[in-house]
This record gives sequence, structure tokens and C-alpha cells, in this order.
Amino acid sequence: VEVQREECCHVGGGMLFDKDKNLLLSTGDNTFSRSSDGFTPIDERPGESPRDAQKSSGNTNDLRGKILRIHPEPDGTYTIPEGNLFPKGTPKTRPEIYTMGNRNPWRLTIDSKTGWLFWGEVGPDGSNASDLRGPRSYDEFNMAKKAGNYGWPYFNGKEAYRYYNFATKESGAWYDPLKPLNNSPNNTGLNVLPPVVNPMIWYPYAASAEFPEMGSGGRSAVGGPIFHQSDFKGAKGVFPPYYEGKWLITDWVRGWILAVTMDNEGNYVSMERFLPNLTLRGAIDMKFGPDGSLYVLEYGNGYFKDNPEAELIKIEFNGGNRKPAVQVAANKTAGALPLKVQLSSAGTTDSDGDVLKYDWKITRAGVVKQNSTKENPEIILTAAGTYKATLTVTDPSGAKNSKAVDIVAGNAVPEVKFNFTKGNSSFYFPGSTISYAVSVTDKEDGSLANKRILPSAVSVSINYLSEGYDMTVVAQKQRTFDASAQFEVAKGLIKKSDCNACHAVNSKSLGPSFTDVALKYKGSVTAQNFLVKKIANGGSGVWGDAMMPAHSTMPSSDLNAIVKYILSLSNKQTAQKSLPVAGTYVTKVQPNQTNKGSFIFRAAYQDRGTKLTPSQFGESIVVLKNPTVLVNSADQNAGLGFNGDRSIVTSEKAGAHLMLRKIDFSNLKRVSFVTADKTIAGDVEIRLGSPNGDIIGVASLNENKEAVAALKPTSGKQDVFIVFKQSGIKLKEFTFHNN
Repeated sequence: VEVQREECCHVGGGMLFDKDKNLLLSTGDNTFSRSSDGFTPIDERPGESPRDAQKSSGNTNDLRGKILRIHPEPDGTYTIPEGNLFPKGTPKTRPEIYTMGNRNPWRLTIDSKTGWLFWGEVGPDGSNASDLRGPRSYDEFNMAKKAGNYGWPYFNGKEAYRYYNFATKESGAWYDPLKPLNNSPNNTGLNVLPPVVNPMIWYPYAASAEFPEMGSGGRSAVGGPIFHQSDFKGAKGVFPPYYEGKWLITDWVRGWILAVTMDNEGNYVSMERFLPNLTLRGAIDMKFGPDGSLYVLEYGNGYFKDNPEAELIKIEFNGGNRKPAVQVAANKTAGALPLKVQLSSAGTTDSDGDVLKYDWKITRAGVVKQNSTKENPEIILTAAGTYKATLTVTDPSGAKNSKAVDIVAGNAVPEVKFNFTKGNSSFYFPGSTISYAVSVTDKEDGSLANKRILPSAVSVSINYLSEGYDMTVVAQKQRTFDASAQFEVAKGLIKKSDCNACHAVNSKSLGPSFTDVALKYKGSVTAQNFLVKKIANGGSGVWGDAMMPAHSTMPSSDLNAIVKYILSLSNKQTAQKSLPVAGTYVTKVQPNQTNKGSFIFRAAYQDRGTKLTPSQFGESIVVLKNPTVLVNSADQNAGLGFNGDRSIVTSEKAGAHLMLRKIDFSNLKRVSFVTADKTIAGDVEIRLGSPNGDIIGVASLNENKEAVAALKPTSGKQDVFIVFKQSGIKLKEFTFHNN
């Protein structure tokens, strides 16, 4: 499958065989979407093909944005099974296509009884509909009984987009679901596409009227398995008959598992929470094992990180005595020696109410170093290394369960802070100047202040995220800044070592150029470890007879940093240069973006580690939000009723309130309020700390005008409460002002 690499995103993710040994695999639309304001990316301007999904998902002659179906043959070739979307030989089509019109389909599953195909479909990032562009965005859960066109980039959810000319900013006709047209210059396939198949389930950022069980917030639909007891004959712990034929689905962001009930024709009937008290941490795959247990793979909470909470969990049905459910935590997972750690079993439960026995084992390299039978022991680690603290909990019947947490002793986590010396650290005001200074302190490496940590080793980035942003894209950008900082560290290590005596970046010396080394090992998954060992042990013969001396005393963290930098030279796209550790920044929103997004200020530092401990990573992130606060985005509320799409609140009693956490009041002068139609007149108070706290402003609201509350001078970060003095007040939004 040929792809473009000028821009990200969307690669799909799923591969399985059906009962006839046909291989099904999914591909994403390979299209950058952030320049489309949360609507459909159909940019037809010259040179903008990476931003036009009509080249892929909407193209009958392209394998991207599809679910493909082929039959692998013993000789390594493949044939086309009957029943794909386009018969073999149809002009301007690919016979491998089973479904088209997919944006980012992943985690395929096939119903073992019916042979129907199911998957999750990750949608775009737009919170609001537009008469000029089309619907707000949706994620989808889809089902295919037969080959079909699932609509992207012309449809999302059950709704059509309008044609949009990115050059003239003019909107055209709405797309027709019975006869979608692809007239893009980037299209190599048919112009008239197959009619569109509607999704089974679709849901926006806001609460869904059709599927309220799905909640609200960020979204990332993940397909899951369909349960049939007959698939697990003789296995223990098989789910009960209640779940027969139900489709289990999850969402990477929202953390739930839902059980979807369908009728005999595959039509949606209902959904319900599966294990309502379970909240997953970034579920990315979910399957039943041959033992009948449900296995869920969790990525963890962070993007593009080695998340310590990432794990594979097993959910099994037990109709008798149930195993304890174990939770473990540590107040410190890394630190300098001696490292005092408070271990915790808080959250450990037994559904049968049994008295439990606790057994902690602290191991290093598989050898037990300490143990304890306390529920929450304190341990002191005096030798450097990576430890595993494992808690095993046993009930009186002998049913047991375990969980572990890793602890690094001998290397503290760097302390990173993004400090604002001018400006507000809660809200941005377009065109305002912010002054900042990053501080970094590391127990082993030193600090920026004492100059033992170089500014070039610190990653600093500032990104603007449009409303309904995809945090994944921002995380990808941040990684390039991290790489820039790490490569500066590597360059410094090379300069201090003897590497430059035999090597240069682009030209051959006594040894090969670093670029030649990178090109030789490009694409090799073993190159990193191989080259680290090669530099440590020395040797010759690969590039000639010249002997490379051993570097056995160089820490492995330094060797790894050097090799990562060398291998990066094979990539044409270089890392983005990090911003200065101190400076000014103007919060200017580009003309093609709205003011409804956020600015993300981030600083990060990865220390050098030691021979016995891995490097540690520290970061500081400050999010500056738009100063207009929608009522549905408050951190807490009480005594309020929301309308259907949660865009309006109505006070149900005096004292009802909205709350925002830790608002920086630097330079805030007033707050304006926008009411909804048919509100009663009444006052709202702005209070600090609690609904009964100090009053710093009052506004008199009515239906006819915007109301304003002047703010008393207030310092520091405070919890702020918007308190309604009467019932019947209807509010849409309120805005903080710095003038």
C-alpha cells in the first residue's frame, strides 16, 4: 500500500482471517486534517494532496482509507475472493477493496456465526456544525454484511458535508448519499461512487441524544469482539449466556467498555456499560482468548510515551468465589539514593468481602531484596537499579491476584517548570505578549541555573490547537522538539569523545560518515542495539580494516543517545528546533483558525541516566484556554439543569453554581455573561474558594443585553464559583477580560 510521508496521519490498524482464510486488513486515509477546521479535508489546491482525502478514502483506485480483502496463496501471491466491492477488471478500481470511504478504521472483528465484519472508525475533530461546511464530527462503530462505501470524506455519522473550495473559501452543494461524486484532481478512480452505508453507532464530543450511554468528551472509537459461548467449548471462565451475540466496544479516551445488543438482522437494539466501575487507561485492543477470558491492551495515559501504567489486563467470568482485585501505587517511582518509598494497596478489593492476606516482594533482576506482609509498607532502597514491587493478595479460599509497580533507585526524575513572568497562565488573549522562563533541576545532572544542564538539552515547544483538536498531532510535534534537544545532547557527547577523530556527519574519514551508517541500517529494527554493542566493544570489518576502539566505560545511556542521533540522519525530515528556555511569545492565532482553541506551552528534559539506571523524563505543560467558557466545560456544577445539547444551563434554585479550578487572576479585570432566551432577570456572584467564599464581582443578568461584572484585584490561582442568586436564570457562556 503506497502512502505519502509529507504529512501525517491515519494508518488504520487491524488484520484478521475469515473462515474461508481470506485476509482482511484496514488502512487509514493517510491525510492531514488539522487545516480543515474540524470539517472534511478535501483541499484540491495544487501541492495540497496530503490534505485531500479524496485521493485515498474516496478513490476507487487507491488502497488507502479502505478495508481490503484478499486470499493469500502458498507462493506468496494473492487472489481476489468473490464479493468485494468492485469485480476484477472494472476500470479505475482496485479489486482488493471490500469497504471504502473509511477515515481511520481499526480493530476489526468478524462474527463467528454470521461472518459479518465489525470495526471502530475514528472521526475528525470538530465540535460544532456549520451551514457552510457540514456537520460536527463523529466517531463511528460500523458493521458490514457485504462490501460497501462508508462515506468518508463526504459523510460523517449520518450527515453529509458540503463541497468546499479551499482556494476561494466558497461552499458548494451538499454531497448526495445515493450518488457521491469525486471530481478531485487527486482522484485516479471513478467519479461516481457507490451509495453510502450508514454507521451503526455514531457519537460526537457532546453527549449523544441517540446513544447517551457513551457520555461526552474526547473520542477514539476502538472496535472489539462479538461473544459467542460456542467459540470456547470446554474453557473455564467463559462469559455467561447473557452476553451471547453482544458486541463489546471501547474508546481509547473515554475508558469504558459497552456491550451492544443487535437483532437477528444485525440492527442496533441497545447498549449498556460492561463493568461500570472499570475505567480503562487508553484501551487500544480487546479480544477474547481461547480460554474464554477477555483481554484488553492498555496504552496508558500519555501520548507517545513509555507509560508505566500500560498493561495487558485479563477479565474472566467467575460464578463462584472471586479473585481479589489488586491495585498498587508508590508515592515515588524514581529518586536518588537512599530512596524512601511508600507503597500503597489502596483500591484493592474483594467482591465477596473476604479478609485478605497481603504479600509484597521487592525484587531486582529477579532476586528478592525485601518483602512485607503489611498492606501499605514503607521501603528504603540503598542500592542503585531498577526494582519491581509486586503485591500478591490472597483470599481465604486461596484465590489470588497480583500487580506490580517499577521503581528506579539512584536516578531522580528531573524537575521541570514552565514559569510565566508576564501574562496570564490560565487564559490567552489574542495578540498579547507572554514572557516565560523554563527552570530545570536534576539531582544528578545539575540545573539550568548552575549551567550544568545546557539550554540546548531542554525541549521547549508552543503549539496552538484548534477547537476539537487531536492531541495526538500535538504530541507528534512535541516529539520532534524532544528529538531536537536529545540530538543536541548526543552531539555534545560525540564532541567530548574520540568519535570525531574517525567520523564526520556527511564525509568519509578514517571511518564511514554518520550519514552512511544511518543509510546502511535504515529500517533495521535491530540496528539500535547492534550499534550500541559495536561502539562499546569496538571492532572492524564492516567498513574496512580500520579498527574502532572499544568504549566500554561509556554509560549505556550515552551510547544509546549517540546511536539514536546517528540513525536519525537517514530521515529527510529533520527535528524541529526547540524554542529558547526563556523568551517572549505573542499569542497570535492564524487567520485560517478560530480563537476557540488552546495554546499548549511545554518544556521537557530527559536526563542522562547512569550505568545502573535508565534515564528519567520530566516535563511541564501549561494549557492556555480561550477566555470564553462554555457552560458545559465547567469543572463542576450543582443545582443546574442542562438543555439537550448541554449548551445552556438553567439555575434550579438560589445558590446553584458553576466552578472552575485554579484560575490565574493575573491581569483579569472583568467577566461578561451571555444569557439565553427566556431567562429571568437575576444576579450572579463571582466567589473565590467556595460557593460561600469572598465575592469579587457581581453581574445583573437579563434577556436583553450582555452583563458585565467588574473584578476586584485578586492575586494567585483560585477556584472560582459562578453563583446564581435566583432560580430560572439561563446562561450560555461567560468570558474573562484583561482590559
